[in-house]
Amino acid sequence: MKGAITPPPSKSHTHRALFLAALADGESTVENLLVSDDTRATLGAVESMGATTSVCGDRVSLKGGRLHAPSAAVDAYNSGTTMRIFSGIASLFDTDVTITGDASLRKRPMGPLLEALSQTGVSCRSEGGFPPITVRGPNKGGRVRIDGSVSSQFISSLMIAAPMIETDTEITVETGRVSAPYIDITASMMRRFGAEVSVGDRIEVRGGTGYSPCRYRIPADFSSAAFPMVAAALGGDVSVRGVDMDDPQGDRAIVGILRGAGAIVEEGDGGIRVRRGDLRGTELDMGRTPDLFPVVAVLLSTAEGDSRLYGAPQLRFKESDRIETTVNMLRALGADASGTEDGCIIHGRNMLKGGRIEHRGDHRIMMAAAVASLVCEGPVTMEDADCCAVSYPGFLREMREIGLESEVT
Repeated sequence: MKGAITPPPSKSHTHRALFLAALADGESTVENLLVSDDTRATLGAVESMGATTSVCGDRVSLKGGRLHAPSAAVDAYNSGTTMRIFSGIASLFDTDVTITGDASLRKRPMGPLLEALSQTGVSCRSEGGFPPITVRGPNKGGRVRIDGSVSSQFISSLMIAAPMIETDTEITVETGRVSAPYIDITASMMRRFGAEVSVGDRIEVRGGTGYSPCRYRIPADFSSAAFPMVAAALGGDVSVRGVDMDDPQGDRAIVGILRGAGAIVEEGDGGIRVRRGDLRGTELDMGRTPDLFPVVAVLLSTAEGDSRLYGAPQLRFKESDRIETTVNMLRALGADASGTEDGCIIHGRNMLKGGRIEHRGDHRIMMAAAVASLVCEGPVTMEDADCCAVSYPGFLREMREIGLESEVT
């Protein structure tokens, strides 16, 4: 495996940019847009409340400001970010807004966010804390307490709605802040669109400011870049272009993870070059970078010695129970792995066998299994390889270009 690859734009940034541009009073331009299944759900959500969009390639012009409650239920499909951030925005309207999704999304918890919204005067109804949900504002802001142990998206949802409320909002996060770097991304992008927000022991957002339109360029996605980088560490020499180590994305931690595991990593102006090294087992806290869990588990499956990934119980509430699906995927391929409450334990083997895996429609499991094929004696087979379109539509094509053998039937 050898070559250069440019990972897709950040899905997290794309979601936030579209919502912020819709809330801004005027016309914004979002460049280097990730066009994927999940971000199409967000485009649909902003259009449902009156924002007008014009998409040309990877660029969208979006005119927002004079918004209204959607006239029908909003379908977030499989996008948890769409569901959760839009719930906070929907709380700004004084009429019922219903948000639903596909079968997988309807299994993802919403309870902590709905409880927090109810503290601001919002009426919330749900199926036992799961979608579909119905919210009715207006959101009055003020002091809010929220459980931060399930998803940082709940906190981002409260933050993004807050500048549209006349009063200030003060958010106290209890029980820790999982995936905390995503809160920093939200705050940074809110400031780009003219909001006033501070993140410390408490999160404070000034009310009544609204948002200002701007031109925003989506950065490359470290979450997606991790797949070709790990592939290189398992057996190749790959340069990943267009990534910025100064970006607040938490998943830039993949660079340090690869180095710590023994891969050869070089940073330069043009990107990051990764080459195979003598991989060794390690212990890693995945609490701040849960999206890296499946592919890091693959990285360590053939590392010398034992590895432990821990600190990320929120993985059980992703597109699938990612602890269970990751461990099952590794075992199906011949790895020695066992799940724990907040991660997994891996005993490294020289090679995996290959086999048939079930990714349950989870894009990150599918892509991790494809990367694992590089250290398998036999082929890796699976259904619905197209599920990678949720975050990385060009994954298979681009990975073929640098040497991954794959066939879609």
